[in-house]
Amino acid sequence: MTSMPVEHVLVIPTQHFRDLGYFQGFCEDVGRYLPELLSSLRTSYQPRSQMEQDPSFKQLIPYVIFQYRSESGTPHIFQYTRGKGQGEQRLRSKRSIGIGGHISSEDAVRGEPYEVGMQRELSEEVIIESEYSPRLVGLLNDDETEVGRVHLGVVHVFDVKQPRVRPREADILDAGFSPVHELLKDLHGFETWSQICLKALYM
Repeated sequence: MTSMPVEHVLVIPTQHFRDLGYFQGFCEDVGRYLPELLSSLRTSYQPRSQMEQDPSFKQLIPYVIFQYRSESGTPHIFQYTRGKGQGEQRLRSKRSIGIGGHISSEDAVRGEPYEVGMQRELSEEVIIESEYSPRLVGLLNDDETEVGRVHLGVVHVFDVKQPRVRPREADILDAGFSPVHELLKDLHGFETWSQICLKALYM
């Protein structure tokens, strides 16, 4: 029987993150953290199955938010519900405003691993049919949840000219753009990272 290949994902030691300056929640000071976090002297690729249970490492995750502003200036955010086939089983059935995923060792052979991995995840999960302007807006850390303790999010906002983003994956359910004020009324229906981003960026 042929064994399944083991996925190796980009991680940093949690202690290195703490040495740079610990925070809980959202942090806008990307310049202080990201160059150090992505330094090849600190990063490594480890088996994903092990890292999901090992809080001594943080898996680096690009987390992309699609934002569209109507003619009146009202911000609308792409949101969806995670289906049962979505990779992280602990987040299934949760609503989300973030698209993204792990950086794989295979991304490293195609160029700069973080950028390649982010674009790969986007192309796997959604179809973007609009011009957009990307912004790097912050970092996410949530040590109050089981999922959060082993992940560190890098938050990007893609400002799209038209609200034309749609799912490519079948398990991205009930997707579409909604006014931010409507999403804020139901924060508890969202995964924790989405709650943190909505509060930090829109409240």
